[in-house]
Amino acid sequence: MARGKRGLIAAAVTVVGAVTVLTAPGAAFAAPAPAPTSSATAGPAPATNAELEAVRKRLDTLYREAAAATDAYNAADEQARRQSAEVAALAERIAEGRERLAELRRLAGAAAAAQYRTGGLPPEAVLVLSDDPGEFLDGTGRVRQGERATQHLLTETARTQQDVEQYAQDASAQEKELEVNREAKATAQQRIEARIEAARKLESQLAQEEKARLARLEAEAARRAQTAWLGSGILDEIDGTATEQGEKAGESATEQGEKAVESATEQGEKAVESATEQGEKAVEFATGQIGKPYEWGAEGPKAYDCSGLTSQAWAAAGRAIPRTSQEQWQRLRRVAVQDMRPGDLIIYFGDASHVGMYVGDGAMVHAPRPGRTITVAGAGSMPILGVVRPAAG
Repeated sequence: MARGKRGLIAAAVTVVGAVTVLTAPGAAFAAPAPAPTSSATAGPAPATNAELEAVRKRLDTLYREAAAATDAYNAADEQARRQSAEVAALAERIAEGRERLAELRRLAGAAAAAQYRTGGLPPEAVLVLSDDPGEFLDGTGRVRQGERATQHLLTETARTQQDVEQYAQDASAQEKELEVNREAKATAQQRIEARIEAARKLESQLAQEEKARLARLEAEAARRAQTAWLGSGILDEIDGTATEQGEKAGESATEQGEKAVESATEQGEKAVESATEQGEKAVEFATGQIGKPYEWGAEGPKAYDCSGLTSQAWAAAGRAIPRTSQEQWQRLRRVAVQDMRPGDLIIYFGDASHVGMYVGDGAMVHAPRPGRTITVAGAGSMPILGVVRPAAG
């Protein structure tokens, strides 16, 4: 019996849900079963709006999970880089310590040889056997100096040996942690790729007309969220007046992107009116990347993920900030939403898995998700967790 488009989409949503479960941390990966093919001659019926809304929500879930996994990947990658540098530094210290130890042992051998040449007698006995009182007194000072030098040599040798052993232990511990973070990176990468592939597979079930309708549903959902956010009067609290530009910030991503590119200079000038000098530079950098593709794990210059864009924007402004959106939320100074200004970072969703940069007038710039480009969107088009301010002071 023929199976229509609705059946295909329902099956795809079910399969994607199974992939989400199967790719949870600690679970084994399994390839989804292929959707049954239709043997009917009639074309499949178009999906209803309700079915497309279910697809939209499933895609949103998949891409959010991919974003969270991307944060985990970026955090593990950053930590692995630091640990690699520490391991390299420790290896250099071990090499230097071993060279120093070899030199100290050579000096100890030379001292032993010198003692052997005196006949093996203690220094005090050598002095007693001396016939020259002047030589005796002069020799007494040399012996004391020699004793101090010998003691220093022994102490330095022991300390250097301890240092080398400690460096080796530290290097071993760092290498173990490095391996843990490499495994964490690999696991996160698997989760990212599995979810993105599942999302693409789900989208591939749609006809072009259905993809267009899905895009309209996504834009409508963002518009409703932005309208509700603006309707709360929040923009009046932020900059005094709800401008027409702020209201337009909730329009579709494509229209926003086109308008942002066409009026980038004007928009940039308005965005930085109340920002600090650092904030101005960060906004200038971020808006200058509009149109570049999203790529998970990327920090530019050709592509960015959401936190890659914000961290590089603030780096361009002269301030280093954490690499991931979750660390940005945890470590940067928090400010009230009504107090945010251009350059501040808006953290989204309860798990802090997404971040955008406020540019003023109720809008933000961000790298949305795979398959999309950096664009301007309504600051309230997604659930806001909070706002952080990288600017000093």
